[in-house]
Amino acid sequence: MRIALAQIDTTVGDFAGNRRTIAKAAHEARRQGADLVVTPELALCGYPPEDLLLRPGFLAAHERALQELTGDLPPDLPVLVGCLAANERRKIGGRPLCNAVALVEDGLARVVARKCLLPTYDIFDESRYFEPWTRPQENLLTVAGRKVGLAVCEDGWNDAHFFRQRLYPVDPVERLVQAGAELVVNLSASPWNHGKERLRADMLRAAARRHRVPFLYCNLVGGNVGLLFDGGSMAVKPEGFAFTPVLFEEGLFVVDTGAPWQLEPVFPERVEMSWRALVRGLRDYFAKFGFARAVLGVSGGIDSAVTAALAVDALGPGNVVGLALPSSFSTPHSLADAEALCRNLGIRLEQLPIQDAYEAVTGTLQPLFGDRPFDVTEENVQARIRGVLLMAYSNKFGHLLLATGNKSEAAMGFCTLYGDMCGALAVLGDLWKTEVYELARWLNREGERIPAHILAKPPSPELRPGQLTTDSLPPYDVLDPVLRLLVEEDVPVSEVARRTGMAPGEVAGIFARMQKNEFKRYQYAPTLRVTERCWDGRRVPVAHSFLVEG
Repeated sequence: MRIALAQIDTTVGDFAGNRRTIAKAAHEARRQGADLVVTPELALCGYPPEDLLLRPGFLAAHERALQELTGDLPPDLPVLVGCLAANERRKIGGRPLCNAVALVEDGLARVVARKCLLPTYDIFDESRYFEPWTRPQENLLTVAGRKVGLAVCEDGWNDAHFFRQRLYPVDPVERLVQAGAELVVNLSASPWNHGKERLRADMLRAAARRHRVPFLYCNLVGGNVGLLFDGGSMAVKPEGFAFTPVLFEEGLFVVDTGAPWQLEPVFPERVEMSWRALVRGLRDYFAKFGFARAVLGVSGGIDSAVTAALAVDALGPGNVVGLALPSSFSTPHSLADAEALCRNLGIRLEQLPIQDAYEAVTGTLQPLFGDRPFDVTEENVQARIRGVLLMAYSNKFGHLLLATGNKSEAAMGFCTLYGDMCGALAVLGDLWKTEVYELARWLNREGERIPAHILAKPPSPELRPGQLTTDSLPPYDVLDPVLRLLVEEDVPVSEVARRTGMAPGEVAGIFARMQKNEFKRYQYAPTLRVTERCWDGRRVPVAHSFLVEG
């Protein structure tokens, strides 16, 4: 049996575009002799549709698209399409919809499976919309004389033999195999974070060995604002894999279930995965919003340099503009570094000195401020003037503004609301500062793109004379391990101190500062997610008083 896994990029609500993408993959699969085509979870409407599912017009458009899709596909080729379905048991209670799978064949579409396990954690909130299916053993389909078990994304993530702790009492895959499934197909929209690609491979291999049946996994690819889908579709038998997973690119993979599968998957190193994810996410963010060009402030610092390089990789150098916005506190080498960066990347650089604007604003405020000394107020005025000018350029010329801050600064509140936090997208907002440096060095692996002086000089916001970041924060190679444990693993302060060697009082101070700045992160730009604990997946109250752990 030849099965085609259609690893496609869909857009939420673009029913016509998603139909075309599914149809194109199906016709290519027919050309390659496939007996069955598999698409990702909710491929027809796009994932995640969120509160659009509450709109009758959206649901009606989905039903029309499903019917129209029946005429788009090869008539004699069965295609499994991730879709929506009405909850047929609504009369006895429950939510109105199921996350489902339709079989489209011979001009007809019928629902053949529904999702059982609904994730409601991190960035997921599926229980808000869908009714869980309680009879996974009925998600069976006979194709070419073979019994195919159908699972939808989370349904494959509850194997008691693989996970130490499970979130659900039922393993749908186990039920499918017990019901006679000769192979299991998973339609998935599984967002990526670091390590997820390897975890999936290990999980699928373990399931294939345990149940002694092939597992085929078809995952969504592309970016949806902050969510990044890597694809990474796989076909696994107990002996090995049918092909090496393709990451962050669309593809059609036709596998023969009767052939030997003996390959071992090969995955890129962590820093390359960051680059692939961020470039794909940035490119799709622009494409799905209908924009082509980006602008950003280039300060001569590491964050703006790496953001600019990623924008060039995603959009092309002709579509990226850097604005240098020096004040009297900016060092001469910062402007020289910004110029060198733009030359290396081949992007246009515009210079807009802000000193006159700064003096105008501080002069206007002088009757109120009197002889009060220079402090963070004047520092923030500079950052906010820059934000105004960057947004003005964005509005006038139709370039989306990229925010350049990193996760370390966001954690500590070392950023200015309505200043350097301005932007349509935070490209590096889920990378620690030390990871930004690591990515910069990787970007220079084949030649200098990030100027050497930017990598070598100590970081500084340059908002007052002689300022260094270490005046306000510990060195990043000391700070980041602490923040990683506090933010991404929720480790108690005392345990963080034990693991990192930092004094407990200092860790407690970092924790308190992090907690107090939740209000800033609440207003942060959408962030490309590369970790399991990005800011948008946390649920920390903005107003709270839990600043010290006992």
